[in-house]
Amino acid sequence: MCTYGTLPQKFPGELAVEREKTPPFYHAPVVTDSMDVVHVTRDAETFTCNAYLVDGDEPTLVDAGAYGGVIEEIRRHVDDLERVLVTHQHGDHVEQLDAVVDAFDPDVYAFDDHPLRTHALGDGDRVQVGDDDFEAVFTPGHAPDHVSLVSDDALFSGDVVVHDDGAFDDGSFGRTDMAGQSRERLVGSIRELLERMPAGVEGMYAGHGSVFHGDVRAVVERALERAERREPKYPDE
Repeated sequence: MCTYGTLPQKFPGELAVEREKTPPFYHAPVVTDSMDVVHVTRDAETFTCNAYLVDGDEPTLVDAGAYGGVIEEIRRHVDDLERVLVTHQHGDHVEQLDAVVDAFDPDVYAFDDHPLRTHALGDGDRVQVGDDDFEAVFTPGHAPDHVSLVSDDALFSGDVVVHDDGAFDDGSFGRTDMAGQSRERLVGSIRELLERMPAGVEGMYAGHGSVFHGDVRAVVERALERAERREPKYPDE
């Protein structure tokens, strides 16, 4: 991923998965037990994270991404946006944050300071996402300010854990070979996430790769096993 304030390079294995486009490019929500989730950067042709819009009493965007069409995509689904939750401040997650704030004037929650932050998001804080209550779990390693968000049945994992990214399928983790990153801290973060994640979590919305529905704990456990090997994630590291 990128360092702070710069756009990311397209590292092997961390490109977004190939996306199907169905005219008129309106994406029906992914319905879980209690959430309507829209992947609003799905049509991006440039490098970006996965940004997720969760509708409900308090419409919430998890990460703003780097897709120039994100405002129009959000407006296809909601009129107002209550808040933006930032998992971490790598460029592919926050490049469009200024545009989102200009368009909707939402509250902005982030762990580290940011000119647009209105609320600090600390470990153990509770925040409403759509209609559901989520806990913030501090998960550094891929980024020093990384937080994940977990509820009784869903996980927004940012880049600490992903389902698939070209390096591994069915359980992978964010790279840790760049400045400010640490494999040791990432391993500890995944362990902490497993301890605090309820057994019933069945939806995983990661910052890259595919959305996953099923046994999320098993995916996170596989990611932990692979991260614990301490081997380079990609051959060119």
